[in-house]
Amino acid sequence: MPEYTKLLDGYRRFREDTYPRQKARFDKTVAEGQRPKLMIIGCSDSRVDPAQIFDVDPGDIFVVRNVAALVPPFEMSPGQHGVSAAVEFAVQMLEVRQVLVLGHGKCGGCHAALTQSLNKADPGEGAFVANWVDLLSEAREPVARKYGTTGRKAELAMEFAAIRASLKNLRTFPWVAEKEASGLLKLRGAHFSIAEGMLYSLDEETGEFLPED
Repeated sequence: MPEYTKLLDGYRRFREDTYPRQKARFDKTVAEGQRPKLMIIGCSDSRVDPAQIFDVDPGDIFVVRNVAALVPPFEMSPGQHGVSAAVEFAVQMLEVRQVLVLGHGKCGGCHAALTQSLNKADPGEGAFVANWVDLLSEAREPVARKYGTTGRKAELAMEFAAIRASLKNLRTFPWVAEKEASGLLKLRGAHFSIAEGMLYSLDEETGEFLPED
């Protein structure tokens, strides 16, 4: 299949160009370990790569990606808590200073949450995604009442609401809330417009998403 061959072509370009240019950086991270100061919780969407958007060096950001860049609320129930484990590792072990929830335009997960269009009965045919985006069920209601469930205004409002919901859920983690209250940790939200190539940051005072210069 050609897909992996294309990856190897990119790998060879990386080996010939990027790695030699960044070798000192890689050597430092090998010797000292990773010490990122910022965690990004982003979407798995193939068009939205945090490292590309922010043009950062190896070791600069600790990233976890999932459908719709969601954070579940803190809970201790049995199960596999991948996002929670990543948050714990970044905040408690790596001691990052900031956590950024990064949503984006035309997000399929947010669209699914808004339209409730996925099959919840059959794993493998939408059930896993449907159950995951149910994290947005509470955030969906005011969006649907104001904008309906179709059209770009509704989709954008849902994308913004998802970012706010993940930030709200982050604050249910006791050690996240404690560090934020003490000033050791900063929580941020942002939305990347693929169509514009522009980042919109959540303004704490107004609660609005404002474009970065």
